[in-house]
Amino acid sequence: MSAEFGGRSGRQGKLSQWLRGRRPKEAADEGGREALLLAAAGAGLPLAPAAHPVSGYRCSCDRVGCPTPGRHPVSFAWQTQATTDRAQIERWAGHQPQANFITATGMTHDVLDVPLEAGREALDRLLGSGVEVGPVAVGDDGRMLFFTLTRGTPEDEDEWWPCALDCHPETMDEHPGLRWHCRGSYVLVPPARLPGDDGQSVRWLRGPEHPLPDPLTLLEPLTDACARHVGEESDQATAAWPPRH
Repeated sequence: MSAEFGGRSGRQGKLSQWLRGRRPKEAADEGGREALLLAAAGAGLPLAPAAHPVSGYRCSCDRVGCPTPGRHPVSFAWQTQATTDRAQIERWAGHQPQANFITATGMTHDVLDVPLEAGREALDRLLGSGVEVGPVAVGDDGRMLFFTLTRGTPEDEDEWWPCALDCHPETMDEHPGLRWHCRGSYVLVPPARLPGDDGQSVRWLRGPEHPLPDPLTLLEPLTDACARHVGEESDQATAAWPPRH
C-alpha cells in the first residue's frame, strides 16, 4: 500500500525514480479501491464521498462550470457526514463505485499540502534525518500531502489559534507554497482520480499504516523547501511568500 525505500543511502534516487516511474492507475489497482479506503479509515481518517471527473475535465456534480471538478464533497454536510465507520464506507463505496473520497481535516488529523518538488526535497531531508514522517500522498496535479496529527480543536473557541497558512481547497491558487489544512478543510484521500484525459490520480507514497506525526516536526523542512520553490518560481513569474489572504 505504500512505497518503502531501504536505508538512507541512495534514498533520494529511489524516491525520485518511484515518483517518475509510477503509473497513475496503480494506486487503485493495488489491493482495490475499497481496501485502500478502509485502511485510511482504520488509521483514523474520517471519510466522505466526493465528486469524480467525467469525460476528461467535467465534474459529476450538476454545477455548471464547477471550479474544482472531481475534488469536492458531494454533500454540503460533509463535515458531519465524514466518518471512520467501516460499514458506512463499504456502503458508500459499493453504491458509488466512481466516487472519489475526501478526508475531513481538523478532527483527528491535519494535512500539510506542498508543491511536489518542494515536498520531494523535504521528504528526502526528513527521511535522511530519521524523522517519523507518517503517511504521504502524491498527486499528478503537482502537489504532495503530508498527513499529521491535528493541532487540536479546544473546547474554548478563544484558545483555537488560526494560522495564515490555513487554506480552503477552492482558494488554493492563491497559496502557491505550503497550505495547512485543518478544521473546516479537506483533501482528496487516495485512491482518487483527477480531471484530465490521461488517468491522473492522487495515490499513496507512504500509506496510512504509518503513524501520524506531530505537524511541528515537519513544518520547518517543508516551509524551507517551499520558500526555495516559490523563490525559484518567482524568478520566472511573480509569486508571493509567505502566502497572503
